[in-house]
Amino acid sequence: MKFSPNDTCPCGSLKKYKKCCKPFHDKISFPKNALELMKSRFSAFAVCNSEYIIFTTHENNPDFTLELKSWNNDILNFSKNTKFEKLEILEFIDGEVESFVTFKATLFQDKNDISFIEKSRFLKTEGIWKYVDGQFIEEGQK
Repeated sequence: MKFSPNDTCPCGSLKKYKKCCKPFHDKISFPKNALELMKSRFSAFAVCNSEYIIFTTHENNPDFTLELKSWNNDILNFSKNTKFEKLEILEFIDGEVESFVTFKATLFQDKNDISFIEKSRFLKTEGIWKYVDGQFIEEGQK
């Protein structure tokens, strides 16, 4: 799906993409907290921006690799074959260097519901928030 800067941002803000997550994706500005990063990463997956996903992934993340070509292809393959329906923020624990965002991502692949709830951990590295890792949570737990 081709995405226009005038479309509503996938992160759920109801703002136009160009006034919401696109400046982060274009590295014009950077998320000021982990919640903004979380939303911009969801949007990046939705608009197939694998470079932003790689850029905002912490080196301690289990998926982090220097095999950029295959990592990039994996992200694009996932993004192109997934419908990013909705992002719901359930909890945000803001910290100076480490933050947590619990969210529900409503996703579909070939009409199959692959939605999940995750508590993500983020670290601020050299002034930039990065995604470190996450734990899947069963519905109804925190």
